[in-house]
This record gives sequence, C-alpha cells and structure tokens, in this order.
Amino acid sequence: MKKILVTGATGQLGSELSVLAPAFPQYKWIFADRTKVTLDNLELLHSQLETINPDIIFNGGAYTAVDKAESEKELAFKINHLAVELIAKYSTEKKVKLIHISTDYVFDGASSIALNEEAETSPINVYGESKLAGEIACLKENPESIIIRTSWVYSTFGNNFVKTMQRLMQERDEINVVNDQIGSPTYAADLAQAMIDIIGSAKWIPGIYNYSNEGEISWYKFALSIKKLGGYNCKVVGIPSSSYPTPAKRPSYSLLNKEKIKTVYNLNIPGYKKSLKKMFCLKI
Repeated sequence: MKKILVTGATGQLGSELSVLAPAFPQYKWIFADRTKVTLDNLELLHSQLETINPDIIFNGGAYTAVDKAESEKELAFKINHLAVELIAKYSTEKKVKLIHISTDYVFDGASSIALNEEAETSPINVYGESKLAGEIACLKENPESIIIRTSWVYSTFGNNFVKTMQRLMQERDEINVVNDQIGSPTYAADLAQAMIDIIGSAKWIPGIYNYSNEGEISWYKFALSIKKLGGYNCKVVGIPSSSYPTPAKRPSYSLLNKEKIKTVYNLNIPGYKKSLKKMFCLKI
C-alpha cells in the first residue's frame, strides 16, 4: 500500500484531501500539520521525512500570508523556497512522487490573455517571489516532479474570500470589493480531487500545470455570485484596487489557462459557479 504524505494538513487543500481520503483506501494517508512536518526548520524537516518515509508527497504546506510576507521575507523564503528545495531533493533521492502546489502570484498581472504554463513569470510581491523560487528549486532538484499553479483558493475550511464575504454580507448593509483584479477562483475540493486523479492515472508527466475553476471574473463579480447564492441583502460596490491599498501588490490579471492539465490527465474542470454552489450546499 502506497503512503501519501500531505503537508499543510490543516490548510484548505489539506483539509479537503482529508475529506476525500476515506474514499481512496488503496492509499495510506499521512496528514501532517506543522508539528509533524516543520517547514521552517530544515534540519528537523529532513529527519521527519525520513521517519514518515512516504511514497508520494502532496506538498500543500506554504507560507501564504501575502501581505505579512512583505515584512517577513526571510520566513516566507525559508518555507516557500528552501523547504521545497529540501523536499524535492529528498523525493529524488528516495524516488518519491512529488506534487507541489504553487500560485498565480508568480505572474505580474500585465497579461490580457489566459496564462499558460510557458508564460513569463515576474512576481510583484514577496510571496510570489518566494513561490517562484520554490518552483525553480523544485524542478532543479527533482525534474520528475509535478507543480500545480492555482489561484484564489477557497474552501469550507480555513480563512478565505468566500467565508469572509459570507460573514460581512450578514454583518453589514454595504461592502466594497475590488473590481479590477481578474482571474478565476479555485474550490480546494476540486483541486484535491484533481491531485488524486493524477496519482491514480496510468501516466506521470512531470512539469508545471495550471488548475483553477473555469470562468473569467473579478473579485467583485465573485462577491456578487456569493451574494446571490447566500440570498444576502448587503449592497456590493465595485471599487478600484487603488482605493483599497495593501502592503503587497496583487496581479491585476492572472487568469490561468488549463488546457494542458485537461488534455494530459483528461480532467473535467467545473465552472466556478457550479463549485461555489457545491460549497454552499455543504454543512460542516
């Protein structure tokens, strides 16, 4: 029985994988939070990997506090770059299959067409820089690894845009949401299923892949979809990013082209409205 190690087990993706895991008893699942797999302590991390001795690693653990990363650059790079480098090196030495999760924030947002895996990377914040460094190190240390770039992740678990909107729309009469950042959300449960589909596939084609739900929208339009599904009376006002300054800049356009992952692994990617509705229907 192959053993799958899931890092970042208490995060959105890790939590969704834990929901799906019982349906796949052919694998032994090891869900590791930061105490079991310590990404900010490299010496300890290596010994932890040796102890767990996995056959497959889903590396979803990361430093994801985008704004905080601007003032915690060293920690962001330790977790998103150096720990990834170590995991990739370990996976090569032990012949472990590795799927590493990355982000649309490796792009600068200057594009006007959906970004494929060959698009030029040029991050505009520390978080994006650290994740790109992790990608480069991952492929250098383990050319047989798979990297999945994703965007705007949400889930019934953890903190995310959807849950924030649900709360604010019940608390306030009016909210402002930026309308000039374009992309597509990713329901973490869909991404989790895609990862399981990949390891269950008869083929393993290494490299970078994009994954998000289908649809091209702004955060404002996403908020309107949340309002409609929730039946909230709150007024949603679209505003430019310049009216909502944050420590870290965000890409203005980071829509991901998913043709590669759909073609190679024959994945059926749901539209964002369908997946959002699925989340709303869950009672957790």
